[in-house]
Amino acid sequence: MAPQRFHEQFDQIQRSMPDVPLALGPDDAAEFIYEKGVVLARDEDAGLVEDNVRTHFTAATGLSADQIRRAGPETNRSGITRIQVGDPSHGDMNADRAVAHALRALREPEGRAGHRMISRNHVVSIAVNSCPGDEPVPAPLTQGTNPAPAEGGHTADSAVGVLVIDNGLTHDHAAVPLLAHVRGDVHETETDGRGNLLQYIGHGTFIAGLVAAVAPNTDVTVRSTLNDAGAILESEFGERLFDAVDRDGWPDVISLSAGTSNGRTDGLLGVAAFMEELRQQRTLLVAAAGNNASATPFWPAAYASLPEYQDVVLSVGALRGDGEFGACFSNHGPWVNAYAPGERLTSALTGFDAPVPYEYQHSTYDACRYGFSYVCTCQAPRHTGVLSENGTSAKPDQVMFEGFAHWSGTSFATPVVAGMVAAHMTAHKETDPRAARKQLLEANSEFAEVRGTHVPALRPATWRPVPVVQRAVPVVQRSARA
Repeated sequence: MAPQRFHEQFDQIQRSMPDVPLALGPDDAAEFIYEKGVVLARDEDAGLVEDNVRTHFTAATGLSADQIRRAGPETNRSGITRIQVGDPSHGDMNADRAVAHALRALREPEGRAGHRMISRNHVVSIAVNSCPGDEPVPAPLTQGTNPAPAEGGHTADSAVGVLVIDNGLTHDHAAVPLLAHVRGDVHETETDGRGNLLQYIGHGTFIAGLVAAVAPNTDVTVRSTLNDAGAILESEFGERLFDAVDRDGWPDVISLSAGTSNGRTDGLLGVAAFMEELRQQRTLLVAAAGNNASATPFWPAAYASLPEYQDVVLSVGALRGDGEFGACFSNHGPWVNAYAPGERLTSALTGFDAPVPYEYQHSTYDACRYGFSYVCTCQAPRHTGVLSENGTSAKPDQVMFEGFAHWSGTSFATPVVAGMVAAHMTAHKETDPRAARKQLLEANSEFAEVRGTHVPALRPATWRPVPVVQRAVPVVQRSARA
């Protein structure tokens, strides 16, 4: 059975949000996930949106006039209101006519060109890709991490503060020497009823290990802003980002390995207030470009392309194992600032309490999902997943993790670059992370090829290339014409 990666991820995310009806979008293609029957509006526009839907579109929404109402808190720090515009039980996961109708109808208000009225309530996630490159593979402890730990130690009074916005830490992470100074939130539940590690558990631990390896003189804090499936609604995301910086203070660097596309070029309505506050701080946001193999802007990373955020955000794509070309799954485009190794990196997944089993959720493909000729994470290592083979007699593959893992994704290229910014700050006694961003990119003389374009490549000195195997392409014999 051929894997249907995006639909499998949709099912996984839906299980993590059992009380939130979700749909795939836009209506004619599966590019993002959003909440059915609901739109987002700025607080100051909420009344106008309600009145317009109630007056003009009641028949199309499937609701009576009094059912069209605000579905969330009256106000919050993000300045966003959820408004119910349709019956979420109507239709299936492939469409929401009421939301689409409201989006078409409520565009820029008269006399306010460029003012965005409403948005879908997107799911922000670490899990949006059609290639099964985000499931880990066991790695022997004797092999060490890749990138290997850089020279230098941790000095509390000069350490660079790095806040990782993710899904938390494994309970035994401190057993890994590399993570001795890492603090933060621990997963509430790590295994299922049979003792198998849940998908994406260890994602935040793995990221913390990469930051600490590239930049030993860092104080890394991991916050479980996302749920254990690595997802959150856009309406909640901005508020949770505010919560994280309120709790820990604005750090030097934020490493964020999550996002969503939305078909727009002006960002996410749900994080607009946070991004505006970020502009007023000195913090640098290093954000993953996403794993859709697409040039469509992926937010918040794509804020790096907006003039007012060019010094505030550093967007990161992934290079394949040899570091010479883009990974098959990596998003790309002019909104991506730089690329870093992001395929088959090695870091800590758990501590050393005991080996823990893991059952693969997604099957590999027979060939690269995107038509690349090298043997990519779509194909190898080969495994059979429970979601891909659901309803068949195929038995999913199970492995044991004893601490370290190989893992792939722009999720992991991102903390590599966050670590490089932090290491630059330490080496050059630079206290301004945004200045360090500029200096790092200007001093870089290395490039890679991504989709026929030469792009800046940031490769840590301690990173070891992973040999790339080219898939044999059959030669078709053609007879010469007479």
